[in-house]
Amino acid sequence: MSIGFIGLGIMGKPMAKHILQAGYRLNVFNRSHAAVDELVSLGTASLASPREIAEQSDVIITMLPDSPQVLEVITGPGGLAEGLKPGKVVIDMSSIDPSVARSIADIAAAKGAAMLDAPVSGGEIGAIEGKLSIMVGGDEDIFLQQLPLLQTMGKSVIRVGAAGAGNTVKLMNQMIVAIHIAALSEAFAFGRKAGVDPELAYQAIKDGLAGSRVLETKKNNMIEGSFKPGFRIDLHRKDLRNALAVGLGVDAEMQLTLLMAEQLQTLSEQGYGSEDHSALYRLYNGSP
Repeated sequence: MSIGFIGLGIMGKPMAKHILQAGYRLNVFNRSHAAVDELVSLGTASLASPREIAEQSDVIITMLPDSPQVLEVITGPGGLAEGLKPGKVVIDMSSIDPSVARSIADIAAAKGAAMLDAPVSGGEIGAIEGKLSIMVGGDEDIFLQQLPLLQTMGKSVIRVGAAGAGNTVKLMNQMIVAIHIAALSEAFAFGRKAGVDPELAYQAIKDGLAGSRVLETKKNNMIEGSFKPGFRIDLHRKDLRNALAVGLGVDAEMQLTLLMAEQLQTLSEQGYGSEDHSALYRLYNGSP
């Protein structure tokens, strides 16, 4: 089976490497050539457009920043839609608006193809280790057909409903993660100002109820004050913006999510939008 992969950024490049290492034939397209050259050196084929990716691949994976970029790659000139044929499968692993995911599913269906929306959680570390959590929306038979491929990239691959459900669950995930990072930031800043060694505090907390994957992966950033991006503030801000839009449409209570979106917006305006989302700590520690 031939796999096409579009979007070789922080997350996409290691994900594509896992597919290649699993023995699949891989075609790639990316606007930045450095990542393409690296993958070509490992045995992939570089194609000139999304349309060519669709024409020469059985399954096409997209991993892009947001809804507009996904729509451009699929419906723009030279886009995937021009190369889709019956039997092909599109798996969008970007984090986008659920309504856009449903629209893409309709576009694929009109071509006789199928679509899964399969956003991920786990950040750069999870992508590198092949231990992402993948939330999938779409037809159950197509999901089961593509499960071995998805398992090359993730340790947890769960179908959560029809098209769009994957991105709805991803928004839930992003709401929880943002609030959790803010809670860690407030607690670590509080402890530091009260004179407690943050590393010792972590050792005391980690095996109790407050222990978590977020604590394990983000505590060093806060202790060291270093925020190299594993998942950027601006991308998380985008996800919360999408969550708030969906929440408005379904009359959901979103007070905490709104607060997190405002705090991420503040950091972005201060020039920290490309830092890791754990840079929320800056606001609580008073070190903007």
